[in-house]
Amino acid sequence: MPTWTLNTEFKFDAAHFIDGYDGKCGRMHGHSYKVQMIAKSHKLNPSAYLGSEDMVCDFKELKWAARDSEKGGLDHGVLNDLMPVNTTAERIAEFIHKETLKKIPEGIELKVIVWETDTCWVEYTDQDV
Repeated sequence: MPTWTLNTEFKFDAAHFIDGYDGKCGRMHGHSYKVQMIAKSHKLNPSAYLGSEDMVCDFKELKWAARDSEKGGLDHGVLNDLMPVNTTAERIAEFIHKETLKKIPEGIELKVIVWETDTCWVEYTDQDV
């Protein structure tokens, strides 16, 4: 069966605090987050920018979180104000995953990797691995 796998990376800067955390991460601070998106599909789809079925999805749809927070993304926002869950790295990856699925065609397997620092990252998918 044919398979296409898109990979893209982007960065965004944001502030947050982990509500209820007993330590310095419980105070407002910021990170330069790095995100990798991996989108796998067995068929090609149209996009908002291309009507023919020639893409897994548009890279623009995968990079929505890199947009300014005032334009629907996460960049330069306070994550506690933008997300309905606590802002741990795990929940940030899950949030980006769930919001991205709303923006891309059905049937695409998505994996999100979020680096909070150069040496600390989390991977999230809703598929069994």
